[in-house]
Amino acid sequence: MVIRDARFICSNTQVALCPEPTRPEYAFIGRSNVGKSSLINMLTGRSGLAKTSSLPGKTQLINHFLINDEWYLVDLPGYGYARVSKESRANWGKMIRAYLAKRENLTCVFVLIDSRLEPQAVDLEFLTMLGEMGVPFVLVFTKADKQSGSRTAHNVQTFLAKMRETWDELPRHFITSATGRTGRTGRDEVLAFIGEVNGQVQEAEGNA
Repeated sequence: MVIRDARFICSNTQVALCPEPTRPEYAFIGRSNVGKSSLINMLTGRSGLAKTSSLPGKTQLINHFLINDEWYLVDLPGYGYARVSKESRANWGKMIRAYLAKRENLTCVFVLIDSRLEPQAVDLEFLTMLGEMGVPFVLVFTKADKQSGSRTAHNVQTFLAKMRETWDELPRHFITSATGRTGRTGRDEVLAFIGEVNGQVQEAEGNA
């Protein structure tokens, strides 16, 4: 897939105020400081599309971007630790759950996992919630440029092995890096997956 155009559309805290659900929608979410904004900028080829910050918790709204006038990319607030109040974290949690439960054109959630870390309980709990809600998702292991390829492979397999303890079937996964010597790793694979799913959506609509 070639990204010809990527435009910011809106930010809000309410599902009812999101754009009309007329296009496939792909949401990106992960623990705070997992590299989400950098990944979105890398995928779209627009260095300033999503705002990056060294401080966790910068994304506090549901941010919609329209890609190629064909599909929406959604930047969701991170879960887990952030330097904000408990009340703010609780409000983010409610907002995210409402979005996941009610957004009818949500096609897939990309859950970002820091490839440098051992399996984190907060990530596994979020995946369990998605499973219980019946929300389709894939895994994106980020920051592969921060360590050796063998270490990344080990951590990815460790995470998948942990999932196998409670999941009968594992989701697809991608390994990415947005910066450094191996920058843009995984870009083609992620965009190809979105293109593949968009094609399936169009085919299903044509047969409806």
